[in-house]
Amino acid sequence: MAEKTAVQYEETIKQLRQQYREIAELSGALAHEIKNPLSVIGMNMELLAEDLAEIQTPQSRRALAKVDIVQKQCRRLSNLLDDFMRFARMRHLDLTPGSLNEQVDRVLNLFAPQAEETGIAVLRYLDPDVPSVLLDEQTLEAALVNLIKNAIEAMPDGGELTVRTRLTRRGVALDLIDTGQGMDQTTAMHMFEAFYSTKDGGSGLGLPTARKGIEAHGGRIDVQSEVGRGTKFTIEFPVPSRLAGGEPPAGTSAAS
Repeated sequence: MAEKTAVQYEETIKQLRQQYREIAELSGALAHEIKNPLSVIGMNMELLAEDLAEIQTPQSRRALAKVDIVQKQCRRLSNLLDDFMRFARMRHLDLTPGSLNEQVDRVLNLFAPQAEETGIAVLRYLDPDVPSVLLDEQTLEAALVNLIKNAIEAMPDGGELTVRTRLTRRGVALDLIDTGQGMDQTTAMHMFEAFYSTKDGGSGLGLPTARKGIEAHGGRIDVQSEVGRGTKFTIEFPVPSRLAGGEPPAGTSAAS
């Protein structure tokens, strides 16, 4: 009886996964079809704005202000559709042994100008002894971008972002600790749900997409947060046994 129940359970899971793939493919295709005419609207709004800018009358200025509103909403919808397509269409991962430290360094360097301008000190503690993990560079980079962007946006008046890699019993962990605004318990519980956002104009898909990307690597992500004190994300990746003992340590350490 137990064996039969297990088989039925596996079959149900298989069917649900297939249904999810079909829904994801349909949703992604629909978003793509919406994006095409939206691009045409945006392009024509841009041309109309150029024409109106040449006509210096009170009526043209009022019309130009309205066109600007339409352009901003077109850009917002376009960004939302991009986020949705990334969330709905998680591509097949090309997992190869790689350095988590190097991936983290690259993404932090992307945000270095923004962090400096905002007055955020980025402290890097990347353990040189962490082994390689199996990763897909493009997918993992997108996940890290979402998480670090979220941390920086939580510190509009400056602060500290501590980034640390370390060995754990299960594999390799990455800690992202900010001294930002923090979140209440309700927000922390729902932040990885699709379309949940507390930000004006936010799509609510950045963090869910990041979690999907991390879980696709066999990893997991946890969050601890306190209002007024900051947030800590911990991401843990498994280390295949053939890599844990058979390769030299990957990555370098840096601190600032």
